[in-house]
Amino acid sequence: MRALCWEGVNDLRVQTVPDPEIVNPHDVILRITMSTTCGSDLHFIDGYVPSMLPGDVIGHEFMGVVEDAGSEVKKVKKGDRVVVPSFVACGDCWYCQHDLYSLCDNTNPNAEVQAPLLGYPTGACFGYTHAFGGYAGSHAQYMRVPHADVGCFQVPEGLRDEQVLFLSDAAPTGYMGADFCDIQPGDIVAVWGCGGVGLMAQQSALLLGAERVIAIDRFPERLKMARDHIGSETINYAETPDVLAILHEMTGGRGPDACIDAVGMEAHGTGPGYLYDKAMQTLRLVTDRGQALRQAIMAVRKGGTLSVLGVYGVMDKFPIGVIMNKGLTVRSAQQHGQHYLPRLLEHAVKGELDPSYLATHRFSLEDGPRAYQMFKNKEDGLVRAVFTP
Repeated sequence: MRALCWEGVNDLRVQTVPDPEIVNPHDVILRITMSTTCGSDLHFIDGYVPSMLPGDVIGHEFMGVVEDAGSEVKKVKKGDRVVVPSFVACGDCWYCQHDLYSLCDNTNPNAEVQAPLLGYPTGACFGYTHAFGGYAGSHAQYMRVPHADVGCFQVPEGLRDEQVLFLSDAAPTGYMGADFCDIQPGDIVAVWGCGGVGLMAQQSALLLGAERVIAIDRFPERLKMARDHIGSETINYAETPDVLAILHEMTGGRGPDACIDAVGMEAHGTGPGYLYDKAMQTLRLVTDRGQALRQAIMAVRKGGTLSVLGVYGVMDKFPIGVIMNKGLTVRSAQQHGQHYLPRLLEHAVKGELDPSYLATHRFSLEDGPRAYQMFKNKEDGLVRAVFTP
């Protein structure tokens, strides 16, 4: 089969790889109908997240049709249309039993790689480095999905693929980030980033009861999507770089009740602080450019909540003192998709959530390297590139 593979830093190629096979009776083989780019892919493409190997199939946000099922699979069968969260979960360990699916104890076969870095290993993620399990990803014609009864969610009739695709990762990540904020009536939520996850976090905050949502980004077309599709108020930090002063004014001097970082380690910014971060990252002295996260920490009101969805590694000048002195609550995780997908499918069926507008560009799998180059450089208003193998 054909698949989009990592061959080195900033080197993606479409190659012929072996077809996946059922390894465990709880596996299914999916025929991929749609998969999409994700901003976190750029971190290993650019070399900031290690442990990729040449030939690794990438991609972790996807849906498809069950082509074959192992003998122990009970909840789905051949021909079912399903959407699958990006993290692999067993459903039985302590973490899965507590709805912390991305922290699963049993799905990462390379736990010894992560443990020295994190203290304890996380669950596995499709197509996202060997530290996260080394599972083949979704930018392919077919893929193996382990623990299918836990990870495969049947798509209700009447929903188009475009409505469901982003329920694999962008929507549950954004929804989780808003859920972390413990939103109360009247709350104001500020979200850094208007990519797929940032837009889903904004929409989720409103679904969960926020009175106002403020979006911060620098691309006019993305800010327009936030206004038009969600109803967010917007700040273009490239035009008005003093974001803290603007948020102070927009919130009557108190600050947002919660701030969500949906940017991560390759944040763009302005001023000397950004130039310092960029130099440190270029020299590989740190992995992170932390301007968006630092700004969110400074912006949130005293006693407020900081929800971190962006992927991070090692950051210089992290303002832990601000968090302590302001009494902030900090929540973060890789997405617990198996917990949120039933709720998201319900929102989609009711017409309350339709992320299909994120699919701004379509490509064949063969055009995958060009799609990622456009995605990385944010060319032609691209928010998400969708592949149809």
